Amino acid sequence: MLIPSIDLFGGKIVQLVQGDKLRLTFDDFEYWIEKFSVYPLVQLIDLDAAMRQGDNAVLVNQIAKRLPCQVGGGVRTIERARQLLDAGARRVIVGSALFSDVEGPARVNLEFAGNLTAAVSAERVVAGIDTKNGAIAVKGWKEKLALTPDEAIPHLEPFAGAFLYTHVDGEGLMQGFPMAVAERLRRLTSKQLIVGGGIRSRQEVHALDAIGVDAVVGMAIYTESMAV
Repeated sequence: MLIPSIDLFGGKIVQLVQGDKLRLTFDDFEYWIEKFSVYPLVQLIDLDAAMRQGDNAVLVNQIAKRLPCQVGGGVRTIERARQLLDAGARRVIVGSALFSDVEGPARVNLEFAGNLTAAVSAERVVAGIDTKNGAIAVKGWKEKLALTPDEAIPHLEPFAGAFLYTHVDGEGLMQGFPMAVAERLRRLTSKQLIVGGGIRSRQEVHALDAIGVDAVVGMAIYTESMAV
């Protein structure tokens, strides 16, 4: 399944390269909402909230009411997760809040994960696993942990309905997603697995689909390299 991505930054739709270099901006929200309305799922990320520099809450709420979205970016509390679900989000993407600097099983914040799923149900939680150079990156990709997806995913399995793996190193470059990584991650979980970062063609989406992996696509859509 192809999942179009809407990334919000400074009140606009944007595309970043490798998580920090601004490449494209759009403010024609109606055009993209209409274009993505045929998809069963759209990914909506508030980058300002993820980077802890404000938010795009009004836009997030407006879009989540009109498109079937999984919403992420700065979801650090149960209250925020509930707010997004109440606003119309189908699911919430939670990343940094699932990981802790204190010692524990794979440095996963199991207490928060358990409380979150008790409050909103595991089926409505997407565990966000963002990586740089193979290590999990948090706080808007600004900090890396001594923790790999392979270590974290088994601990999070009971607390999520899906996993979202973002290959930040390839984000926006359209150089292809590493299939070997997708195959390895697919073996780690029985839950829905979604990957993103560098996906450039329908053929690649089909190849991922063939191994049971869904694809988030941004840059290839916004540069019209991939038709939607």
